[in-house]
Amino acid sequence: MGSVPSTPLKGGNVRPQDTAEYLIGTFVGEKSFPISSDYWQKLLELPLNLHWPAHRVLQACQLFAQNNQCTRHLAKFLIHLSWCLQDCISASGAPSDVYDKAVNAVYITSVFLKHLIENAKSDDIEGLYLSLDEKEPIPKDLIQDESIEDLMMHRVLSFITSVAVSPNTYLLHLELLNFMLIAMSTQLLCGPSPGPKDVNPFIDAAMVQDSSLVSLVVRKLLLNYISQPGMPFKSASYSIFYEGSQPSVLQRVGSAAANFVLLPLSYLGNSKGEYSKSPLADCSLLVLLVLIHYHKCVVSNESKTDKSADSATSDSLLKENTYFSDNYYCKALENAKDVEFDRIDVEGNAHSGPVVRLPFASLFDTLGMCLADEAAVLLLYSLLQGNSDFLEYVLVRTDSDTLLMPLLEALYNAPWRTPNQIYMLLIILLILSQDSSFNASIHKLILPSVPWYKERLLQQTSLGSLMVIILIRTVQYNLSKLRDVYLHTTCLATLANMAPHVHRLSSYASQRLVSLFFMLSRKYSKLVELRDNKVILGKGNSINSLSEDVSAELHIYTDFLRLVLEILNAILTYALPRNPEVVYAIMHRQEVFQPFKNHPRFNELLENIYTVLDFFNSRMDAQSMDGEWSVEKVLQVIILNCRSWRGEGMKMFTQLRFTYEQESHPEEFFIPYVWQLVLSRRVLSFNSGAINLFPVDPVPMEKKENDGEVSSKSRNDEPSMHGLLLDP
Repeated sequence: MGSVPSTPLKGGNVRPQDTAEYLIGTFVGEKSFPISSDYWQKLLELPLNLHWPAHRVLQACQLFAQNNQCTRHLAKFLIHLSWCLQDCISASGAPSDVYDKAVNAVYITSVFLKHLIENAKSDDIEGLYLSLDEKEPIPKDLIQDESIEDLMMHRVLSFITSVAVSPNTYLLHLELLNFMLIAMSTQLLCGPSPGPKDVNPFIDAAMVQDSSLVSLVVRKLLLNYISQPGMPFKSASYSIFYEGSQPSVLQRVGSAAANFVLLPLSYLGNSKGEYSKSPLADCSLLVLLVLIHYHKCVVSNESKTDKSADSATSDSLLKENTYFSDNYYCKALENAKDVEFDRIDVEGNAHSGPVVRLPFASLFDTLGMCLADEAAVLLLYSLLQGNSDFLEYVLVRTDSDTLLMPLLEALYNAPWRTPNQIYMLLIILLILSQDSSFNASIHKLILPSVPWYKERLLQQTSLGSLMVIILIRTVQYNLSKLRDVYLHTTCLATLANMAPHVHRLSSYASQRLVSLFFMLSRKYSKLVELRDNKVILGKGNSINSLSEDVSAELHIYTDFLRLVLEILNAILTYALPRNPEVVYAIMHRQEVFQPFKNHPRFNELLENIYTVLDFFNSRMDAQSMDGEWSVEKVLQVIILNCRSWRGEGMKMFTQLRFTYEQESHPEEFFIPYVWQLVLSRRVLSFNSGAINLFPVDPVPMEKKENDGEVSSKSRNDEPSMHGLLLDP
């Protein structure tokens, strides 16, 4: 584009490309057009076949950023775009060219808005200039005191909810969702902890929409996700999908309308992401996750800071007198009901306002197919944690393997997952394990095979046994790689919830359970040895500090060992006759318990284990046996004597029951996490130097995953989830 936009050729034969160059050049230039000018209509009707190289697009964006303060062209174009969307809403069954015009207009807006946002300073987002000049007459369609961002978000959300997805409207739906992600990306400029000074005009505008529209938005986004509508064939014929004569990967999955300008692949998105069968479903999910996990930090009306106070004091006072506003998208999701079960709330807990009604069966099945995707896992977590009706629906389904198998497979592949994804998976399992009927039912569901489990051939194993195996495998992985206490705790808490309901645990799962105690006991013994060595060495400051660290870690592993003993005790106390393989595994490795027999933290729990060992060892000794004992013969004796087991001499301990509780302000984890998901999906790329929401690690994720040992503390590209609570 150069320093000066080119102008169209004189004469009657004006080429469309030149006309477009003139219109865009004028849009980014110094001349300001009034909102009533017919220029805007010409801009909206740009041809759909203009390609520009990357450097020209960047020059246009830079020029626009310089002049927008004076021209206010972004604000004016947004108003015209909102009118265009209103025409699309009003004109039911409109010809495709009406939608094509809107598609192109949304894409143009997204290009320039994205550049303004990622080049703005976090404290100067007002530089978008989302208002008209004071001299500009207010359009009659603009309600008094209604901001342009409010108008635009209302029209975008109204279109999404009121116009059905069809071959003619698919691209416009997709571009509007991408526009929303770009408009809401101002969050990336804010700090990791939401504060009252954060400025997010578009998402704040979305938050103040009428509750009826909010409910429709949540429902429509979820229905898009459930239906997984594919890209219409005609959309694939656009030139953006091709380079020269060779077809190429969709250059920006999120921007099907990129036929206006051929942007660099990293401008709005990135072609390195895998091709999605339904980009509309993917974007619908991401927009929904951004909306439901956002919370605006607001200063309390009662608090008035002293203007004479210094900046640090003022910020401190602000933080002390703030609260988080309600999120009605989150509430709409939490109160969603099943369309197939229109019951009256007999407890009188009726919800005021519109209720989102969803086909829970279809949502359940869709999630089951998509849980390899991290965003789908977060949606499942959000539903189970917040929506008691959906949790109840999941718990009463008899095909729990639909959800559990992909969740367990994802945990099996933990080395290729982010730590936060592992946490999400484990918390979902913990939430499910809080229900006793779930714990009982998973042991009744028999899996013919588990093809993705490579270490051992698993055939005719129960879903419950597989869950025990995978949880223990996750503890083992965490012990050797991540070394994260929270992850250990979550795994063991889930196993503790399952323990009293274990039924016919497989031989392999039983062996792994006893091996878990041995594995943790080895770590415990090393820590004891290390602590004792530190005490012998001396009492220097550095030595004392190291000794304190070792003692703290030793205390943690003491708790872990006790928890594993509690798990074994729960099985032996409440379910021994149904679990001969557990008895066999304990007898086979009984020597691993000997070093802890007199330990003050473990002796009571070990008394029960030795009561069981004494009972079955005596029965073995009483058997006259020709030749050596085989596994089958030992197990046969155990099964026979399980029938006569009465639990005499066993001490009854209170059943451990762990529940998951989300902390009061989880947005400090979820807002950065959701935006990391958005960026990782490559529907939107962003200038990493402008991101303040979370630390950006320059090392590519692919390299990290293959670098061997990873410490959870070194994963600076991820927000911490350790604030989430486990309540026993």
